[in-house]
Amino acid sequence: MSMMAVVCLMTASAQKTIVSQSKQNVYDAVEQMPEFPGGMPAMMEFLQTNIKYPKDAIKQNVGGRVMVMFVVEPDGSLSNVRVARKVFPSLDAEAVRVVKAMPKWKPGKEKGRAVRVNFTMPVVFSIKK
Repeated sequence: MSMMAVVCLMTASAQKTIVSQSKQNVYDAVEQMPEFPGGMPAMMEFLQTNIKYPKDAIKQNVGGRVMVMFVVEPDGSLSNVRVARKVFPSLDAEAVRVVKAMPKWKPGKEKGRAVRVNFTMPVVFSIKK
């Protein structure tokens, strides 16, 4: 039996909606979206290396797509990491743990300056037999 966790990226929306949070606006979409350092291939490698498929989920043969939301800050750090769509408690917790462990991202930019950007990322857990 092999275990696999897969991720793909999507933004929360395609509109330039601005939501007031703290002292700075948080954008849902910007001219240049945030990016994991090294792009998608580097992110896939990071996740494959760092995700630990929870034993209770393996035992119960549970998998699925955990939707994780977070804010990419102007310095590239991630904040407000949370589960937007739950699958199974230990899978949800593992998806949040691994996102919090990510290195700083290349921040999103609007009009040439780094800004706070909402980001949604599905983390897919799948048990292959």
